[in-house]
Amino acid sequence: MKILVVRFKQIGDSILAAPICNTLKNTFPDAQVDYVVYEHIAPIFENHKYIDNVIKITKEEQKNIFKYIKKVWNVTRNHYDIVIDIMSTPKSELFTLFSLGAKYRIGRAKKYRGYTYNYKINEPQGTKNKIDKFLKMLKPLEKEYDIKYTEDFSINVSDEEKKYMREKMEKAGLDFNKPVLAFAINARVPSKVFNIDKMLEITRRVVKDLEPQIIFYYSPAEKEFALKAHERLENDPHIFTNIETKDIRELAMLLENCDMFFGNEGGPRHLAHAVGIPTLVVCRPNLDIKEWLISGEKNEHIGPLDVDKNAYSLSAQEQDNLVTVDLVVNKFKDFYLKNVKR
Repeated sequence: MKILVVRFKQIGDSILAAPICNTLKNTFPDAQVDYVVYEHIAPIFENHKYIDNVIKITKEEQKNIFKYIKKVWNVTRNHYDIVIDIMSTPKSELFTLFSLGAKYRIGRAKKYRGYTYNYKINEPQGTKNKIDKFLKMLKPLEKEYDIKYTEDFSINVSDEEKKYMREKMEKAGLDFNKPVLAFAINARVPSKVFNIDKMLEITRRVVKDLEPQIIFYYSPAEKEFALKAHERLENDPHIFTNIETKDIRELAMLLENCDMFFGNEGGPRHLAHAVGIPTLVVCRPNLDIKEWLISGEKNEHIGPLDVDKNAYSLSAQEQDNLVTVDLVVNKFKDFYLKNVKR
């Protein structure tokens, strides 16, 4: 059996959709399970125990419709038995259009599209999180198979990879006899970025009170932001901005070597959770992330709704005022002492 799962979106989406692949591999151990993602996301899923082939959609293929169609055509020449289009967009539907011989062509029910799906999934109601929502895509298979569901979205970093990054971090000056924390002071999506002035004051207080080693990691586009933030903290030696990661795989290796993740919601937070380190997210106003935060004692968040259940009826400034530096620092200390302190 050959199975294709299509989810070319960003980091968090791709990580939280991976349990579909994991569930399918559990159900059909001898099947070939292939996963379609964007090229820059693909390294996350290298050597994944549940995914046989990671199929990359390049930037050029994203921009050039003819090259994209050629890519989809070539991929679908594998003659898949099951095609699951989580994306369910006009572009992603080409995978089912070119796979009309597949017994199961599953997509989301949307108006004026999805004509090539033979099973359409209505928007699930009452799901507990994004993983639960994604797994509903497998419902049509239940009529024929005993589906062995799993919500596992863990990412494996090998001992060799962890050692490689640990040595790189030591060369940058980190001491692994002391706690190492990853701080997401920025985010790719501006609407997810918590007040930077407060974030830096929180960092200053955490350094003063707990004296951990903090890494301001960054993508190439965020490097200047991180360096300027460090300057605003007077280049405090507890903070490291001299560790560059060449891709998302190396970021996973870096996070694997950290004791905790703190900061803005986004793909790296999901990656930190996937490699198994505790995560604490601070939320900016009007950021509803309840579907994206997979519950657990090692994964918590704090935001306006945690102060006032009616916070979203307030203005953005009023919501911002609710999440004080003292509030976040106290939450941080409790979380740190419970999950990190050595």
